[in-house]
Amino acid sequence: MRNIQVSELDRRAVEDQDVEIVERKGLGHPDSICDGIAEAVSRGLSQLYLDRVGTVLHYNTDETQLVAGRAAPAFGGGEVLSPIYVLIVGRATSEYEGETLPVERTALESARAYLNETIPELDVGADVILDVKLGEGSGDLQDVFGEEGQVPMANDTSFGVGHAPLTETERIVLDVERSLNGEYAADHPELGPDVKVMGKREGDDVDVTVAAAVVDSYVDSMADYEAAVADVEAFVADLAADHTDRNVTVEVNTADDIEEGSIYLTTTGVSAEQGDDGSVGRGNRANGLITPNRPMSMEATSGKNPVNHIGKIYNLLSTEIAESVVDEVDGIRDLQVRLLSQIGRPIDEPHVADAQVVTAEGVTVADVEAEMEELIDDRLANVTDITRRVIDGDLSTF
Repeated sequence: MRNIQVSELDRRAVEDQDVEIVERKGLGHPDSICDGIAEAVSRGLSQLYLDRVGTVLHYNTDETQLVAGRAAPAFGGGEVLSPIYVLIVGRATSEYEGETLPVERTALESARAYLNETIPELDVGADVILDVKLGEGSGDLQDVFGEEGQVPMANDTSFGVGHAPLTETERIVLDVERSLNGEYAADHPELGPDVKVMGKREGDDVDVTVAAAVVDSYVDSMADYEAAVADVEAFVADLAADHTDRNVTVEVNTADDIEEGSIYLTTTGVSAEQGDDGSVGRGNRANGLITPNRPMSMEATSGKNPVNHIGKIYNLLSTEIAESVVDEVDGIRDLQVRLLSQIGRPIDEPHVADAQVVTAEGVTVADVEAEMEELIDDRLANVTDITRRVIDGDLSTF
């Protein structure tokens, strides 16, 4: 029997708390760039191993670092003066049954492809230097992968956390960044991918602060820049109104000083071109948000192997468990799930699976406990599904 615990959460639902803070660092934020590169390299290595040897070998690429460059943005188009430097650090199996595997080349190709797709204004051949240092992994940690067909053993004694449902403020923050870097950017190339969104709710007043990088080659004057910022503000206000009936205030690029000419103008659309460094794991958690009102894991999800690394698997799985339980069990207002592993133990048998719940009025924990336990047990039994979906790119890690 799996050790599944269901209990009452001794606090108000986050939606009912007086103050709520939510953040998302967009795709072009330096920390998110590192997350994205690390995860792209991870998927590339997994596919290399599957293609060459039929199974995923031991690796981790979750230590990617970014050192900012230097640029001179200007209306109509500036230039990058010193390139961004990215160091892809980790461990990867490069020898298997006498065959040498091109792990560093695969890492470079995966990183280049990701940057070309995500930051179109960044010339990967000139504006960024990509460097790879992948050493061999520890033999004892390679062993916990287990035999083919068996459930892998946890690589560490660690934990993952997840929660559901998202509050209105969480949904606003998540949707704002994804929409700005999605449908909005497709029609507004002046908006760079370095979009950061901070949501603050006090009672029924929601403030959304957006930092939006503007690409200099698409704006010819200060008036053009101001119009671009105003367009972002209007778009965000309309989108937020779709998620809530609360009072919403939106402010964009609040550090701008128009009179002094100090504005968020960039050449490549990212602050990494000018003094803003980045690291894997310093930004969004596995559900895409930074949520100080919720428990969070310090683990970096991106770049870790998807076979047995708890820092990846349990953060993704706990989030999916929370979402599926809330979707299928009536009477739950707030749910947080914590999964704790024990090194060397099968990943489908956590040391404890702890689900804490705030129920709706008139519903007790006893009313929902059995159904919750059944759903949690089923998801744990199918934990290896996470591995394939991560490799296929079906699950976002940040």
